[in-house]
Amino acid sequence: MNLFWRDVESTMSGALNTKVQILSSKSLGGGCINNTSRLQTNVGEFFLKSNANCAADMFEREAEGMKELAKATDAHLLVPAVVCYKEVNETPGFLVLEYLHSGYPEKNTDEMLGRGLAHVHRFQNKQFGFDHNNYCGATPQHNKWNSSWVEFFRDQRIGFLLKLIERERGLTPGEKSTYEKLMEQIPGLLPADVEPSLIHGDLWSGNYMITPGGPALIDPAVYYADREMEFAIITMFGGFSQRFFDAYNDVYPLQKDWRERNRLYQLYHILNHYFLFGGGYGSQALSVAKSYL
Repeated sequence: MNLFWRDVESTMSGALNTKVQILSSKSLGGGCINNTSRLQTNVGEFFLKSNANCAADMFEREAEGMKELAKATDAHLLVPAVVCYKEVNETPGFLVLEYLHSGYPEKNTDEMLGRGLAHVHRFQNKQFGFDHNNYCGATPQHNKWNSSWVEFFRDQRIGFLLKLIERERGLTPGEKSTYEKLMEQIPGLLPADVEPSLIHGDLWSGNYMITPGGPALIDPAVYYADREMEFAIITMFGGFSQRFFDAYNDVYPLQKDWRERNRLYQLYHILNHYFLFGGGYGSQALSVAKSYL
């Protein structure tokens, strides 16, 4: 057994306070950033994700997000329990979670997801941000606590990401001018009386799974935000039914004009996709920015 697997066994043994022996591992598909495996051990099944080429603290930050979501969920939603994690050093970093078996959608699955997410959003804080910076995909998120949602979104989401893009991909003078004008407009485009709600942060259809016990949230990028930020990524790629929205609104109704801000909030994720993948996301982001000027 190589050093990596010995690290996994040792870290799990310490976390579970018992001797853990990995009996077998099966590679799983679906991860676009990390390697994923199903572990069979002498103390049960577990889910492992690992990576040798990511930020050293990525799995620690993800574990924190999973634990925060677990505080906020009710009977409608599951969050796999965190077993242990290790940062990237001479061996790959990893995160070990409770293994959740895949299931099939039931007639009330969408309603459970909607109601469960509304319950998560009712878990609130006094300020926007989070205890630590973390990641949306592989992109750093600047989560320093801020009492102003307008400032947080403008400076720590759009502004911070634009700096990363300018450094890594470059921005033309025209693009910079457009985004600077948008930054000036943001205070007039967003409500000032927003409650800081816990959000998953990257909730597209690939970041929740159906289990026999109901829907489960995975791969979070959590922070406390205007809860409408959650719907930016939800609406960006689709896959969420009207039953989901109706159930959400039964528990925690959205403002009637929330769609007026939806595209502006989507800009964060479009810019993030441009930062990560390039291509047409750049022109798409610029078009969104211009639409608010």
